[in-house]
Amino acid sequence: MDKGIGFSRTITLDWLDVTASLCIQNIEPLTIRQRLAETISGTVTGIDAQRKTIDVLSAIWVKTEKTAPSIRQEALALFPTLSTSEERLWLHYGMTLVCYPIFRKVVAAIGQISRAEEIITRKMIKDRIAGEYGHLGALDRSVERIIASLTNWGALANTDQVKKYRIVSHHFSAAEELQSWLLTCALTAHPSEAIPFDDLVHLPELYPFKINIGVDTLRRDARFEVQRQGGGLEMVTTNCRAK
Repeated sequence: MDKGIGFSRTITLDWLDVTASLCIQNIEPLTIRQRLAETISGTVTGIDAQRKTIDVLSAIWVKTEKTAPSIRQEALALFPTLSTSEERLWLHYGMTLVCYPIFRKVVAAIGQISRAEEIITRKMIKDRIAGEYGHLGALDRSVERIIASLTNWGALANTDQVKKYRIVSHHFSAAEELQSWLLTCALTAHPSEAIPFDDLVHLPELYPFKINIGVDTLRRDARFEVQRQGGGLEMVTTNCRAK
């Protein structure tokens, strides 16, 4: 039993771009799978490997039409306005956070480690999350696939030592619109329904991104509700969670 781990293949930014572009065109899911098979066929060999890769891509961008409809709709509206892969990464990362709890666990572990270390190993990540998932073969494979994906995305960097990676912290910047959208994803994916604003903008799972918007920006955003509590604590919730 994989306990819903699911993220079983390395995913590249190019493939995510293609998947999102197909979704914008309102193409039927089966046709999207066929088009994705053509896209990855030159890189991924074997029918089973191709199917699993397409499963992950579809889970992130296609199936979220039902599980996170408002977040996905906003992402698809933003996607054509973004001119660089670094900007589009914000969307792919946020959709993956919402879709895969194991992804959130892994990137949160990396973010926590980044507060004390610059270099990370697979074992360090696996040890962080094994308490919840146990030492499963599926977990080990998923961690490795997520690390490989993050390396492709530029959120981790290879070093001259095998299985050691440099954490690329707070590297990606964007306009407030993308920042607030990503915070919506992070809050939706988080197990807590309400998070103090200062904690929200410093969530470890957001380690690759520069978040510099203020609480007043969220107050003006219909996706959020901000309530001031004792001691000046600003608690943030979102209405984008699945009902």
